[in-house]
Amino acid sequence: MAGPHRFYRAGQPADLAGVYRRGGARCLQPAPGRPAMSDAPLLRVENLSVSFETGVSSVAAVRDVSFSVARGETLALVGESGSGKSVSALSLLGLLPPQARTQGAVWLEGENLLTASEPRLQQIRGDRAAMIFQEPMTSLNPLHGIGRQIGEVLTLHKGLSGAALRTRVAELLHLVGLEALETRLSALPHELSGGQRQRVMIAMALANDPALLIADEPTTALDVTIQAQILALLDDLRRRFTMGLLFITHDLGLVRRLADRVAVMKDGAIVETGTTAEVFARPQAPYTRTLLASRPKGLPPPPDASAPVVLEAHDLKVHFPVKGGLFGRPRAWVRAVDGVSFQVRAGQTVGVVGESGSGKTTLGLAVLRLVAAQGRLVFLGRSLETLSARALRPVRRHMQIVFQDPFGALSPRLSIGEIVGEGLMVHGLARTPAEVRARVSQALQEVGLDPEAQDRYPHEFSGGQRQRVSIARALALTPSLIILDEPTSALDVTVQAQIVDLLRALQDRHKLAYVFISHDLRVVRALASEIMVMKNGQVVEAGPAETLFTRPAHPYTQALLQAALDPDLATSVREGMKI
Repeated sequence: MAGPHRFYRAGQPADLAGVYRRGGARCLQPAPGRPAMSDAPLLRVENLSVSFETGVSSVAAVRDVSFSVARGETLALVGESGSGKSVSALSLLGLLPPQARTQGAVWLEGENLLTASEPRLQQIRGDRAAMIFQEPMTSLNPLHGIGRQIGEVLTLHKGLSGAALRTRVAELLHLVGLEALETRLSALPHELSGGQRQRVMIAMALANDPALLIADEPTTALDVTIQAQILALLDDLRRRFTMGLLFITHDLGLVRRLADRVAVMKDGAIVETGTTAEVFARPQAPYTRTLLASRPKGLPPPPDASAPVVLEAHDLKVHFPVKGGLFGRPRAWVRAVDGVSFQVRAGQTVGVVGESGSGKTTLGLAVLRLVAAQGRLVFLGRSLETLSARALRPVRRHMQIVFQDPFGALSPRLSIGEIVGEGLMVHGLARTPAEVRARVSQALQEVGLDPEAQDRYPHEFSGGQRQRVSIARALALTPSLIILDEPTSALDVTVQAQIVDLLRALQDRHKLAYVFISHDLRVVRALASEIMVMKNGQVVEAGPAETLFTRPAHPYTQALLQAALDPDLATSVREGMKI
């Protein structure tokens, strides 16, 4: 494996210090005799402009953007959705759609990628430069096992096969903390958690030891402890192997931890650049100051002990069989949820936190009777576990869910009006088209959207607007309980704050009960008065949010807080939770 940026040899053991050496994991080691860093930047972008042809007109997505990334440096590209971050990153490797028109120059190790042929770009992608995408579920092939998908990168660029290929795939799984999947290489993407899928994407990107790594929101789907491990891993590789890292994110806490320099984008242009310390301490552009000031603020009201109990769960269990043998009999059981009990009252939010695979989402699905579960569920005084599917159907109107990925949860073939109005028709709450339209308009107004937007389609909206549509769909049925499964994790910081404020207002207005599932402890603290911490399907600690944040008793809770709290939030916690 020749080349100035190659530091892996198949089958060689290696160590990476710190949090990601697990269970004897074999990782990467620098090759001897690696050339010293050059003064010339690894990546230099000059006056990059990107426009999209839309028939009779064109839309400018990126305007005269210039920046550079040195070897061994991390540059963070920061901005809200629609600011041009991802379009800029995709243009570097020629990944934009045919209707895109690109001008300027992108120099990678002295070679202009904008003038390179498609065969040459195919050689560069995944080898000299690699990219980690934001949405692993749409980036991974749903029909191929993860072992095959990781191995494909190695076979294509390095010609590995047989034992060498299997060894390298195993090392990459260890590298990103997926040792448990070494015996499940045939597992399909839908069989993994969101965090596991993202780590598979990271393993694929690191497979050929790229000189430049472009990370487009690489930790959006990860819980806080794994997020910290992945960031530490990327930072260690960047330092030890002088790999350039272009880090695209909306999470300013991650920027402060990881980046050497920051470039802030708005409306397709860079409005401010500087070292991370300078930008955070003395932001010059008004937009940068707005970003830094945007965070979920305030605390939830104390729970009303006299409010009616909306949901009670007693000893809830969800066990999935691992089948094997000649007749496919269960040879083991995955205890996704293992004896969880809790209750939530009207107007109250119970937060559920924990790592990927801890059982948070499965718990939410079990509450809604969307997966088979054992135990007792009482909703509005009525036991659900004895109800047939037919008897349960009218009850479902009062229990709704908002999913993590609004783009994946909204049908691209239906208009917003059809998406929000579908439940109204199913449950007989509106019978004529005029009634449906009126109810949809009311729901959209409640979440801060123009009622006329119901004639448009999901792809015409930003991420924050799509999440508002998801909330409107749930709200249209006037539910008593809403399960919120990571509803803000993929959103910009300014939009996160808006969604938190919206959820607070809706809860106060309608006395809604929320079960809020998230790995973002800042958002959880702003909404939840009670918190459950889950690990391996069990609740390891539960209680009032203030107690868990100020005096966590369980070591796992302490580890979560240590991984999640940035300096600003830590200061707020020490000052008595006055955020």
